[in-house]
Amino acid sequence: MEFTASQIASFIDGRIIGDENALITGVSPIENGESGHLSFIAQDRFSHFLDTSKCSVLIVSEKLLEKDSYNATIIAVKDAYLSFQVLMNLYQEMQGRKEGIEDGSSIHSTAVIGEKVYIGAFTYVSEKAKIGEGTQIYPHVYVGKGVKIGKNCKIDSGARIYDYCVIGDNCVIHSNTVVGGDGFGFQPTPDGFKKIPQLGNVIIEDDVEIGSNCSIDRATIGSTIIGKGTKIDNLIQIAHNVKIGQNNVIAAQAGIAGSTIIGNWNQIGGQVGIVGHINIGNQVKIQAQSGVNNNVEDGDVLYGSPAISASDFRRNYVHFRNFTEIVSRINNLENNSKDKTNE
Repeated sequence: MEFTASQIASFIDGRIIGDENALITGVSPIENGESGHLSFIAQDRFSHFLDTSKCSVLIVSEKLLEKDSYNATIIAVKDAYLSFQVLMNLYQEMQGRKEGIEDGSSIHSTAVIGEKVYIGAFTYVSEKAKIGEGTQIYPHVYVGKGVKIGKNCKIDSGARIYDYCVIGDNCVIHSNTVVGGDGFGFQPTPDGFKKIPQLGNVIIEDDVEIGSNCSIDRATIGSTIIGKGTKIDNLIQIAHNVKIGQNNVIAAQAGIAGSTIIGNWNQIGGQVGIVGHINIGNQVKIQAQSGVNNNVEDGDVLYGSPAISASDFRRNYVHFRNFTEIVSRINNLENNSKDKTNE
């Protein structure tokens, strides 16, 4: 596809500085700009590329512009990062959506398939499953019995949606993620650990995105719930009966143990571990590699393992860095005290 600077500016309500007919044939990271390509500058630390980038057209936040002309054609906007996102979404839509059912897929006669659905080769759709309008299911996906998938979802190759799980509208599930596997429930007995049947399901609400290689376990009874708008990174474990609220972001390799309840608008860093049966409030921030083992109040910021408030963690860390010196001073005080005692 080819666009002019003027066309791009019209998509994002931008102001052109330079050649409005400059031709764009591709996009580049700002560090590796090429002639004919488009990039963006949204932060001051990248502003030196205004004079050095080889890109033909740059989308730039107004606050970073200090001159009337530059080597590249400039499209000035309020927020270059958000404007570039708008363009990327438009570009993705222009690529078109696949439709139809490919050879090699298997769809049970009782399954209900909506209009404009794509089902890739070697995908299996079980009995009484329902697939909503415009949803795309790529090759080698398993859709279990009674599963409900909403409208305009995208399920990537290798994903597994187990029996009776529910997925809302506009959800994205990346490759090799398992939704609805058995929760880790075992009862100790004199003869060993006996499996507790996991009879619930998973409910994923609208506008959720789940990365690759995640496991979201079905509830023992009831539902494991992922709230509307939540975004889950790769390699994440969410255990049975967990309830996650709306618009959370959870970074890679985090693990959330069973029956924990998480509120709305939280930010959970990579490799965070959260124990089971606790409540985490709203607008909480948990630093990467923290271990959370108690209830968390709204707005708390936590660091460390076991996790404590960010202010306490920073204060304690200062003491930790000075620990060798502190021990040395204590030893000197003890030695001086002994010397005075012996006098």
